Amino acid sequence: MTQINTGLIPILRQSLELDLPENISFDLLKEHLSTHINYLIQSDFQKLVSILYRVDVNESKLKHLLKENQGFDAANIITDLIIERELQKIRSRQEYRNDENINDDEKW
Repeated sequence: MTQINTGLIPILRQSLELDLPENISFDLLKEHLSTHINYLIQSDFQKLVSILYRVDVNESKLKHLLKENQGFDAANIITDLIIERELQKIRSRQEYRNDENINDDEKW
């Protein structure tokens, strides 16, 4: 079982406006998100586009993956990209926070 970054669930709750349990396996998380994304594809596509914009999913990467993986569930592809992007943001924030602990003499 893949371990979930502790900051991921709260961020996904906020980004997707979705109620997610705090303790959830990575596989169950992906399943839950894919179901929600499928729902948005079918019933509120504009909201999905808004979420993708807010999360800052790379549009060209999304288009490329959807084109390359025709016949596969688009919701799974979108879910993977959302999780990937949110994890990138978490890592970036952690690195920035670590930079703040650098001695002033060592900063540029």
